[in-house]
Amino acid sequence: MSKDSYESPLCSRYASKEMLFLFSPDHKFSTWRRLWVALAEAEKELGLNITQAQIDQMKQHIDDIDYDNARRHEERVRHDVMAHVHAYGDVCPDARGIIHLGATSCYVTDNTDILILRDGLTLIRTKLIETLRRLRAFALKYKDMPTLGLTHLQPAQLVTVGKRAALWMQDLLMDVNDLDDALASLRLLGSRGTTGTQASFMALFDNDQEKVKALDQLIAEKMGLPRVFPVSGQTYPRKVDSRVLNVLSGIAQSAYKFAQDLRILQHMREIEEPFEKNQIGSSAMAYKRNPMRSERICALSRHIITLTQDTAMTACTQWFERTLDDSANRRLSLPEAFLATDAVLELYANIAGGLVVYPKMIERDINDNLPFMCTENILMEAVRRGGDRQELHERIRVHSQAAAARVKAEGLDNDLLDRIAADPAFPLERAHLDELLDAKLYIGRAPEQVVEFIENDVDPLLNDSPALADMGEIRI
Repeated sequence: MSKDSYESPLCSRYASKEMLFLFSPDHKFSTWRRLWVALAEAEKELGLNITQAQIDQMKQHIDDIDYDNARRHEERVRHDVMAHVHAYGDVCPDARGIIHLGATSCYVTDNTDILILRDGLTLIRTKLIETLRRLRAFALKYKDMPTLGLTHLQPAQLVTVGKRAALWMQDLLMDVNDLDDALASLRLLGSRGTTGTQASFMALFDNDQEKVKALDQLIAEKMGLPRVFPVSGQTYPRKVDSRVLNVLSGIAQSAYKFAQDLRILQHMREIEEPFEKNQIGSSAMAYKRNPMRSERICALSRHIITLTQDTAMTACTQWFERTLDDSANRRLSLPEAFLATDAVLELYANIAGGLVVYPKMIERDINDNLPFMCTENILMEAVRRGGDRQELHERIRVHSQAAAARVKAEGLDNDLLDRIAADPAFPLERAHLDELLDAKLYIGRAPEQVVEFIENDVDPLLNDSPALADMGEIRI
C-alpha cells in the first residue's frame, strides 16, 4: 500500500478479499475481454467472416492485461473502452479488426456490471446464510433463558435470549428473500448498439432480424446469464442499480438493528460481543470493553443506507436513451455499497459466533423488575381466593408506586412482595407469592416459537447451503 496517497478503508481495513476481487481491475477488464470473445464467437456462429484462429488468439490473452499500455492509449484517445480495445488488439494482432465489432462501449461496461452485481449478490447471500447459521446456534442454546423484554427501552414482559435472537434472524431472512428476488430479476443488456435499436447489427447481418435476435441470446448463454432485457436504451435500466442497493440497504438496516441492540445489552452487562485476550478497549481507560465491532457495523451500515440515494437519483435523471452523468457516480456507489455490506456481514458473523452471555446479570435485571410483572398473576390468584378484583387492583397500584419510588429515589431493593404479603386484603401467604417469582412462568411460548421458526423457516434455507467456517475474520 502506498503511504503518500489515499486508499479507501473499505479496501485496506474492512472488505474481504473475495469481494475486493469482484470489483478489481483484473476481474473487470478480463470480463470485458470474455465479452469480446463471446461477441466474436456468436458473430462467427451466425455467419460473419471471423476465423477460429482469431478467436483462439483472443482467448489466449484474456488475462494478460497490460495496464501501462492501456493507460497510454487512454491518454491518447481519452476513452477508456477504446483504450482497452487497442490494448487487446496489440496482443491479438490477427483479431484486431474484429474486436468490438458492431458494439458500443456499454456492451462491455454494462454487461460486465450486471455480471459483477450477480456475483456480488451471490457472495452476499452466502454470507447472509452463514450469519443466520451462527445466530441459529445461539438462539437454540438460549431459547429457554428468560430475559427482560424492553418496549420503549423500558422494562416490559419477559422474553428469552433465544427469542430475541430469532427476531434478528427474521430480519436477515427477509433480506435473503429480497436478495433472491433481485438476483432472479437480473438480465444482461446484450448487444444493443448506441440507442438500443440494434441498428449496427442489422447492418452487419444484412437486416436478418432472426440472426440479430439470436446474437443476444448466444452471448447471454456464453456469459452464463441466459436472459436479456427485452428493450433498452444504450444502457441497462439504472433502476436495476437502485433495486440492488435497496437490497443491500435492507441488510444494513437489519445489521444496524442487531448491533444497536447488542450495544445496549453490553451497556446493561447482559450480553457482550467477543473481546480478544490482548484487545484494548480504550487508550486511556484500561478497564473498558467497548463494543467496537458493533459500532463498526452501525457506522458502515449508515454509509450503505445513504448510498441508495445515489442510485435512486441516477435512475431518475437518465435522459432518454442515456446520459453519461451516471458513470462517475456508479464507479463509487456500486463498489462501495457491496464492499461495505460485505464488511458488515463479516463483522456480524464474527459477533454472532462469539456472543458472550452473562446469566447472573440477566437474572439480576429480571429480579429487579419481576415483582411488578407478576402482579397480574397475584391479582388473579387473590380474586380466585375470594378477593375483590377492583379493590385489589387499586391496592397493587398503590404498592407498586411506593416500591418503585423506593427503588428509584433511595436505591433500595424492590419490596413490592413484602408490601403485598403484609396487606390483609390479599389472602396470600408470602411462600405462595415467592412461587410466582419463577421467571419461566412469564415467557409464554417464546421457546416454542424459536424452535418452530427455525424448523419451518430457517433450516430449509440452511440445509441447501454449505457452512463457511472461515468467515468472520476481523482484519483490523
